[in-house]
Amino acid sequence: MDSMIRGFFQGFIKIHILHHASTDKIYGLWFIEELKRHGYNISPGTLYPIFHTLEQDGLLASDEKNVNGKIRKYYKTTSKGKSTLKAATTKVQELLDELLEEKKNKRLRRK
Repeated sequence: MDSMIRGFFQGFIKIHILHHASTDKIYGLWFIEELKRHGYNISPGTLYPIFHTLEQDGLLASDEKNVNGKIRKYYKTTSKGKSTLKAATTKVQELLDELLEEKKNKRLRRK
């Protein structure tokens, strides 16, 4: 995959993470399955460094829980993460509105 496209997708994945972790605690394997529903095929070796970077940046906080004898790390969006998500959502909405308006205008010009 082209590195530019990969960078775009990683940005989308970060927004997905902040969104889901703002509504409930998430963990890696569950989130990999969630991303598959959206057409992303991401490995743990790609996802966990993203989680760790978001945590280091103060956008996520984690806690560990013993689940069936294994330690599972859960992530939740911090207040900084929530404000970052809000700003990202605004920017995504502005872009989406612009893209859809252009598409609508192109259809109208064809008629």
